[in-house]
Amino acid sequence: MRSVMLPDIHSCIGAIWVFVGLVWLAAALNVKRTVSTQPASSRITQAIIVCFGALLVFSRAFDFSYLNARLLPPVPTLAYAGLALTVAGVGLALWARFFIGRNWSSDVTIKQDHQLIRTGPYRMVRHPIYSGLLLGLLGTAIATNEVRPYVGVLAAAIGLQFKAAVEERLMTQKFGNDYLQYRQQTKALIPFVL
Repeated sequence: MRSVMLPDIHSCIGAIWVFVGLVWLAAALNVKRTVSTQPASSRITQAIIVCFGALLVFSRAFDFSYLNARLLPPVPTLAYAGLALTVAGVGLALWARFFIGRNWSSDVTIKQDHQLIRTGPYRMVRHPIYSGLLLGLLGTAIATNEVRPYVGVLAAAIGLQFKAAVEERLMTQKFGNDYLQYRQQTKALIPFVL
């Protein structure tokens, strides 16, 4: 069964995610030196879960009929709504990525002269990059309108939640009461909710 996503929407969404990947790679060249990092076992576990989720969202590698089932009748409006959510999510993730600046790392780390960022998108949620990526993946799933990408979003959410928990512990160790106060004042992923 072929995806019901409109070809122009599919190309647009694909180009958006390629752009995000290229920006992420370029920005990763200008980060502070790492002082401490999470254990390799948790890093590998998170990466496997998130990569599996991304594979389900972006690939037909798991081409089982039940995963390719449509959730709703093919409606162009649904695909455009998915595109809009993808753009919004990617926009949030990029804004957060640039706002955190040289403190960023793909792994959970403490950087040299690490700063606790609580402004910009970090005023709304503690993990705006994860929020943005998940919203973007959800938008892509909506535009695809199949079961497979929704399962992928769920897997990515589990992997990022695991990563956020590790990050919370490391930030609490580094920043102590300042981070605990930030946690009390700011939700993790969804403003005012979660």
